[in-house]
Amino acid sequence: MRIVDIREISVPLKGNVSNALVNFSEHTVSLVAVFSDVVRNGKPVVGVAFNSIGRFAQRGLLHERFIPRILKCTPESLLESDGRTFSAKAIFRAAMTNEKPGGHGDRATAVAALELAIWDLNAKLADEPAYVTIARAAGRPAQTRAKPVYAAGGYYYPEDSSNRLRSELQAYRDLGFVDFKIKIGGASLEEDLKRIHVALEISDGGEHLAVDANGRFDLQTALAYADAIAPLALRWYEEVGDPLDFRLNAEIASRYRGAIATGENLFSTIDTVNLMRFGGMRPGLDVFQMEAGLSYGLTEYMATLKELEAHGFSREQVQPHGGHLINLHIATGLGLGGCEVYPGVFQPFGGYSAACMVSEGYAMPTQAPGFGLEEKPGLSEAIAELIKR
Repeated sequence: MRIVDIREISVPLKGNVSNALVNFSEHTVSLVAVFSDVVRNGKPVVGVAFNSIGRFAQRGLLHERFIPRILKCTPESLLESDGRTFSAKAIFRAAMTNEKPGGHGDRATAVAALELAIWDLNAKLADEPAYVTIARAAGRPAQTRAKPVYAAGGYYYPEDSSNRLRSELQAYRDLGFVDFKIKIGGASLEEDLKRIHVALEISDGGEHLAVDANGRFDLQTALAYADAIAPLALRWYEEVGDPLDFRLNAEIASRYRGAIATGENLFSTIDTVNLMRFGGMRPGLDVFQMEAGLSYGLTEYMATLKELEAHGFSREQVQPHGGHLINLHIATGLGLGGCEVYPGVFQPFGGYSAACMVSEGYAMPTQAPGFGLEEKPGLSEAIAELIKR
């Protein structure tokens, strides 16, 4: 058994939305396909994945460095010892040949797309959903219960209004969501408070509403927002300042009694270890949002979870950023606390297929082999285009 081809296309995100720092209208995502020599029903078994939402496609890194390194490996070196499955660890090691430690950045997202495609491929070879494959690899029982999920939205639009925000969140509630997250920091504190109160009308209380500053604030502004939202008892206050400014995060944690969420822009295990050491994160309260698609894939992600638990935190405090189907499988397979969903933005990658059945704030992957990305409207067409090339 061997890998015979690896392909990538850059797929643009649909929609013109902004957070406090970024307009996503020009963003792209790397969609990757890993072809095996196993043929079923006249077609090769192909593993498919992507890096994540909210960064950019990594076509140059993939085609110039990482894909060639994997393809020149001997077939047996990329297999598990049983010879019947591909080794995600071996793929990771091959891709990272001659790479120096540190300086993760876009490299971490490029490698992640390839490594995650191997998990999809292995699950398809076993004819099982990816969350089952992931659970087995982690030594965990396969979950049969749905996971809690929350609808992320509330972005800033070119023609924003309270009515638009209200309609957006009501549409998510109609889909079965009970927990929500909106953006702050892209307007004045006064205007953002108005938006929060509109969202509270839909969420039925602060315990169902989180706010996300996307790393926008300095300490003074972060504390001003913290004081303003403290009486609202919100679900959490997310990515208050620069994601690597652990001192700022610790200062907020020492003065804000509610939960803080961060970690989506940490791309390695050691980054998360430093967050735990220096960022003031509190066991049993704060939320970690690291995502495998931004941090070298599941090989690195499982090492991160091991360190998190060794430092006294629970994996139930982890809710991956990203809002897509791959993370629902990861959260289910690894027993995480839940995950984000983008039901209305960042298409064709955001959200789940309809069959995942969001109900009363819970969702469950289908029994489709792999991540089931082929079941996702819009994304299935992009996958078909990539595979037929």
